Amino acid sequence: MPGDEALPDYVREFERSTLYLPADQRARLRHAWAVGAAAHAGQTRKSGEPYITHPVAVAGVLAEQRVDVETLVAAILHDTIEDTPLTRDALAASFGEAVAELVEGVTKLDKLNFNSRQEADAESFRKMMLAMARDLRVILIKLADRLHNMRTLGAQSTAARERIARETLDVYAPIAQRLGMNLIKSELQDLGFSALHPMRHSVLRKRINAQPLVRREALSTIEAQLAQRLANEGLEYRLVSRVKSPWSIYNKMQGEGKTFTQVMDVFGYRIIVATAADCYHALGIAHSVFKPLDGRFRDFIAIPKANGYQSLHTVLFGPYGAPIEVQIRTEEMDLIAERGIAAHWAYKHGGDGPNSAQSRAHSWIAGLLESQRATGSSLEFLENVKVDLFPDEVYLFTPKGDIMSLPRNSTALDFAYSVHTDIGNQAVAARVDGKLVPLRTALSSGQRVEIVTAKSSAPRPQWLEFVVTGKARTAIRAQLKHLQHEDAVQLGHRMLDRALELLGTSLDRLPQSRLDAYLAEARYPRLEALMADIALGNWMPAQVALALALAPQEGAQAKDQAARPGETIRIRGDERGVISFANCCTPIPGDDIMGYHTTGRGIVVHRMDCPNVAEFRKSPERWVNIDWDRDVVGDYNVALRIEVENHPGVLAQVAAAIARAHSNIDGVDYLERDSTVAAIRFSIEVKGRKHLADVIRKTRRLPVVHGVQRM
Repeated sequence: MPGDEALPDYVREFERSTLYLPADQRARLRHAWAVGAAAHAGQTRKSGEPYITHPVAVAGVLAEQRVDVETLVAAILHDTIEDTPLTRDALAASFGEAVAELVEGVTKLDKLNFNSRQEADAESFRKMMLAMARDLRVILIKLADRLHNMRTLGAQSTAARERIARETLDVYAPIAQRLGMNLIKSELQDLGFSALHPMRHSVLRKRINAQPLVRREALSTIEAQLAQRLANEGLEYRLVSRVKSPWSIYNKMQGEGKTFTQVMDVFGYRIIVATAADCYHALGIAHSVFKPLDGRFRDFIAIPKANGYQSLHTVLFGPYGAPIEVQIRTEEMDLIAERGIAAHWAYKHGGDGPNSAQSRAHSWIAGLLESQRATGSSLEFLENVKVDLFPDEVYLFTPKGDIMSLPRNSTALDFAYSVHTDIGNQAVAARVDGKLVPLRTALSSGQRVEIVTAKSSAPRPQWLEFVVTGKARTAIRAQLKHLQHEDAVQLGHRMLDRALELLGTSLDRLPQSRLDAYLAEARYPRLEALMADIALGNWMPAQVALALALAPQEGAQAKDQAARPGETIRIRGDERGVISFANCCTPIPGDDIMGYHTTGRGIVVHRMDCPNVAEFRKSPERWVNIDWDRDVVGDYNVALRIEVENHPGVLAQVAAAIARAHSNIDGVDYLERDSTVAAIRFSIEVKGRKHLADVIRKTRRLPVVHGVQRM
């Protein structure tokens, strides 16, 4: 091992940042560097520097967070398994199993095994999240790795810079925020913005640095007034003025359509005191100096954010007419706000309790793991994680008074799934502050939410249109796939039974050996898979029935018999994924209907008077005799052509009449329009023909309506 005099400057600088560790642990770091330097010997970065400078710099970023020695050793060696002959077993033998597991968790997967770079990156991300579940330090190393890569992005090509910057802003900066690591998050955002939009970043940076004299004077005046009153009250405090970053200014300008001057016309301060009680005392002082703006106070001490962040937020009306944003917190809260899960490294002791940053991070990752188990692909999992990385939360109360945090714009259905997947699957409505509301209702902080369930309820595809959280989206998709498969198996079974009955047999009477032989020949592992494929139109039931019921020499004689329409299959309307209703004729319960077997879609239902039926008769083997069951469920789309007088208020009258008939309106389009008469197409939902007749009757009674007909 080299002596101090032989150490490169970058190692000396790193070691100075690790002086908080005992001498024996610093010796382990020196050894790790020697092993890493030997393993990476001959390798260089695109900038031309020795490759080992990168992992040492990554360890330096983590040393600033004062993490433990195992994390630093793993950071120095984090690329060895991927890029050098050094093996995991060798790492475990030299530095312990914990270090080897951390390095393995950060290591990317081999891209040769995947169809695209996006798929490889998504699978690597999934692997990293799974490793995080075992040890949160994996993400610390990954974030530090990404931060140093962003600091040295200049050596990359333009396309690579844009790709890495976009990924940083979309995934890694939000993860850092979700884990409460504000310092790293802010730098990742600033570097990502600079790489993605260098000119915009440069202009904003110059504008921020060139603040007008009047603003600097205003800052000084406000600061002096706050400081004087805090001192008079005998509080120990630290007062810091805050300046917005180019990224936050840019986002606000883009999102709210504001100018630079409007965004910067806000004074920001942070008051740091000794205790939580002092926080509330300081709040009262601030409100006595400047009047608070109504509705702009947030107490994140009593109700911490999902990442463990605690602080009091208030907005005051300043002496210059501009709002003053004030954050008030303790030194400990400030440390957690800046460093998140790295603030108090209590890994070996399991964190500081249920509200610690580590505990909250573990809860979040546990939710992600539940999500990934039900997710089909790595790309879908990555998208779900992106959805969950919202910067803002709403805080809600359960009927028992427990607090739950959800992303902004979450609905009652998101709340249901956050309580339990089974609650979400069986949800039918919600009570928000005692009032019954639909599941799609968006929730606001402070509301008390209770979910109304029914065992007969099941997820619907429409739910995917309004849920916000990744957990809800994944659970709905998984349940829909399950229900679709069950429905497909049941329908396929009925269709095959009908076809076999025409041949004088049934599934129950078929020899098991013949059934097994057919499944093996068709390469189906189970009978259920064959049934599902029949329902989805991938196999014609008549063909399968012939193959199962008849010997080869008998098949030709029975083909005509099997091709004849079988007995009628009755449908309830809720056979998910295997029965759909044609848009050309929009059949509803009570209509005379037929089914057309379509490959991959199952049975498409048409009205018997549909213009396309004549074409379907040319393929009798795909024709399915169907009818409505007694217990039809659901709402069905239908279109009405309504002719009305063309003057203001008519549309509202017609809509009100449809609503009185208990029908929902999905869409409204003007078909024809002149100075006196208008023809309007209303897309509505009805239960069946009787319900439709009621809608038409109530609409025709209006004096402004000249005619109503179904389209």
